[in-house]
Amino acid sequence: MGQIACAHGCGPYAAFMHTGPDAIPIVVAEIGCNHKGEFELAKELVRTAAQFCQVDAVKFQKRNPKELLSPEQYAAPHPDPSHAYGRTYGEHREFLELSIERHAELKALCESLGIDYSCSAWDMTSARELASLEPSWIKIPSACNTDFEMLGWLCEHYAGGLHISLGMTTRAEERTLIEQLDAHGRLGDTVLYACTSGYPVAVESLCLREISRLADTYGDRVAAIGFSGHHVGIAPDVAAITLGAAWVERHFTLDRTWKGTDHAASLEPDGLRRLCRDVRNVARALSYRDEEILEVERATRAKLKHVAKPRLVRAA
Repeated sequence: MGQIACAHGCGPYAAFMHTGPDAIPIVVAEIGCNHKGEFELAKELVRTAAQFCQVDAVKFQKRNPKELLSPEQYAAPHPDPSHAYGRTYGEHREFLELSIERHAELKALCESLGIDYSCSAWDMTSARELASLEPSWIKIPSACNTDFEMLGWLCEHYAGGLHISLGMTTRAEERTLIEQLDAHGRLGDTVLYACTSGYPVAVESLCLREISRLADTYGDRVAAIGFSGHHVGIAPDVAAITLGAAWVERHFTLDRTWKGTDHAASLEPDGLRRLCRDVRNVARALSYRDEEILEVERATRAKLKHVAKPRLVRAA
């Protein structure tokens, strides 16, 4: 791929960066299944994310457990019984599911609050159901980014954006994914997320420079590059936007001690509020000077700046 030069002489991927004063990153609260299967709690999470945290979007997850899981997986116990909501892993997953009708209600709630609704599709049935709601974009999680039957169906039957995480994905799988999207003419509708699939992830395993690699490799072909984090704290998210992430997605809960494996890797309301504030403020600061002496500096310069006076030079 040919590199596009930046007018300010910056690195090659900077030409594809979508972050700055005129392009504030979009923050997504990944509610996922942190609603614990309770519709009223799902609505409370949406309202808190929108009104207190000031996010741009929320995202849920949709599964058809009997389609997604093999009979053996369905009947097996949860890997961590302390987080189980059912006798088997299949029953656990069923307990956490909300119907597509409930998702339609959540989408309407989001629209009333001025934020976007989205959801991850984990299987073909869920993809079809979610597409029927016509959200602005549908997420394909890292676990499903090699499900080319589902991806192909979405490419052909769903006109919205395709957001795809690249956790636990080999470079060969990544290239095949890009080829599939390109063959369907959908790369321009795609947001690729740098991601490490762990819950939670230590900072040493976040590999934030993957954002730069994705921007270098695909930045002129896709809609944007994003970052999906499963870590503790918010400092890496601020770093992510300086590397070119135009979308920041974080799991969200009201209480990190609740039962469920995702809560420990989630932000509570004040943490998500601070993340929204910080990434937006940093984005506003990511600019070049548009004049040598800024307006805010002029009075200070007049008061403090030592300016050398021109010296007279006598003729020989």
